[in-house]
Amino acid sequence: RAVRDGAVRRSNPAALRLVEPYGATLGDVLDRVTAVPPGARTTTVRWPSPTGGTRWWDVTRYPVTPAGSLYVIVDETARYGEDAHSFGPLTAQWRLDRLESMTATGTWVWSVRDGVVLWSESLLDLFKIPRGTPLDYTQYRSLLHPDDVAMIEETLARALRTLEPFTYTHRMVLGDRRTERVFECFGEVFADAAGVPSRVLGTARDVTEAHRARQELAFLADHDPLTGIANRRRITGWLAECAARPGGAALLLVDIDNFKDINDLRGHAVGDRVIREVAHTITARMGPDVLLGRLGGDEFAVIVPNTTAGVAMELAEKLCDVVGHTPLGDRVDTIRVTISVGVAIVDGGTADVETALAHADLALYEAKRVGRNRARLFTPDQYEDAARRVSVLQRVAAALDEGTMSLDAQPIVDLASGRTGRHELLIRLRDGLQPDLGPAEFLPAAERTDLVLRIDRWVVERAVAALATPRARADGLCFEVNVSARSLDDPELGGWILEQLKVAEVAPERLGLEITETAAISSLEAARFLGRQLSDAGCGFTLDDFGAGFASFSHLKNLPFTAVKIAGEFVRQADADPVDRALITAVVGVARQLGMRTVAEHVDRRAMGAHLRALGVADGRGALLGRPTPLARLVRE
Repeated sequence: RAVRDGAVRRSNPAALRLVEPYGATLGDVLDRVTAVPPGARTTTVRWPSPTGGTRWWDVTRYPVTPAGSLYVIVDETARYGEDAHSFGPLTAQWRLDRLESMTATGTWVWSVRDGVVLWSESLLDLFKIPRGTPLDYTQYRSLLHPDDVAMIEETLARALRTLEPFTYTHRMVLGDRRTERVFECFGEVFADAAGVPSRVLGTARDVTEAHRARQELAFLADHDPLTGIANRRRITGWLAECAARPGGAALLLVDIDNFKDINDLRGHAVGDRVIREVAHTITARMGPDVLLGRLGGDEFAVIVPNTTAGVAMELAEKLCDVVGHTPLGDRVDTIRVTISVGVAIVDGGTADVETALAHADLALYEAKRVGRNRARLFTPDQYEDAARRVSVLQRVAAALDEGTMSLDAQPIVDLASGRTGRHELLIRLRDGLQPDLGPAEFLPAAERTDLVLRIDRWVVERAVAALATPRARADGLCFEVNVSARSLDDPELGGWILEQLKVAEVAPERLGLEITETAAISSLEAARFLGRQLSDAGCGFTLDDFGAGFASFSHLKNLPFTAVKIAGEFVRQADADPVDRALITAVVGVARQLGMRTVAEHVDRRAMGAHLRALGVADGRGALLGRPTPLARLVRE
């Protein structure tokens, strides 16, 4: 039908059938229809007919002239009647109830004048209170968390004064008096013509899960998820605050000794348990003003405000003693660990937080260097030592890049025949700067970084290249090279070495690798894998400095070595000390049974050579047998 100027100008028979059978004309319903806004959106219109019952129409209005519109009306009474039978009549209350239920939201109305509060059925459902149960404000107040009551009442009082919308979040127990939930409330105040508040309409939504998630995120922002103690962010923040105070603070950097061995041998789950229990052990010895945090891995930080270096060192030594004497784990699987501690004083003279951490880390490095399971206080000379190490490492890196690193070759001599069978290659730093450096002066520092991996591969590359020279081939030269403990953990090292030999067409038998006893013990499986890979291909595999660490003869038996070098401390007095001779005799006997050659180092006296030969040692290396010579000169044509 079409409407213009408030009157029906044209309609079809179907439009008349919408109203005439129910005792009305189109004019009688014109006000309901013309209330529909123009546009493509359909509006549902409810019409109570004079003959009884309710008719439901879907109406769409299309403007056709400035003063007239076309209304398309579809009778949906049958469909709405079925819905009403199933779900109840489509009223505003029905819609509100459904929306409250879907959004876990309830509503309430507070009549300010008489104090009566009306709660929607959905809100009573959220409160776990049966529908229809009377609930006045006093009863509701008893459900609120005691710490939240004052905040709620202050918020409502302020809203009544200002007539502004309000919001608050609170905790309350439900009707079962056991379950606590969190609700987020929004409200609006309605005033009469005189501006006096008369009614307050509010909503309440259960936000317990979201609230817990926010609490967890807030906790994780400042706490370590594994241990529950402070994280690096909180530690550095509080350290900065302490540094700005007159009394300053002491920073204790704590590291679990040999923690990598726990992860490698027992697994990361046990490692995590050790970290948690060490944190618990330290926490139990901390005062209320002390903050313990985890910086990452197995490293912790303890901040002690307003203290002296002496008191901080006493605490650090106490922690070392307590952790070292506290068994971790259960009765079935007990673990004992030790810690090392570096202590630094943080005050107005400290440049920044990172400087404080660096100072404590230098002290920690010193504690580990001198034996672990102890504490050390930062001193300026530690910084100077570190600066020298950094300078040396920069020299080494530059030498590798510029080709100014060099190798010397020292003969390994058959003590029975006096013939040189192999040469050990010794790395030297000769970059034009003074002084020249030997391996003892830069390898320990390099082994703390990935630079040592470059050094090891550089040595192998130069050794293979030298073996491939015509002079080396003609003389049948064979070389021994040392690799670090860090390189043992590289699973690709063995394959890479064999590929270098293959490309250079050098027989594997002409190259041998040496690893120290300490390196072999710290990475047993890696040493076994690398040794088997190389010895199966024909390369030599030597255990260096046997006896210098904590090895046992079982390592000789269970690792695929082809030779064993006897530590120099047993060799130096072999011609005078009967105990040293007995130890050498034992090593020679075991090695002989295992098919390994024995090598004695530091052979620097004629009498010593004779004694070693008499004890059955096969080979020797030292000043008596030949001094190191530049590798380039040895293979030069």
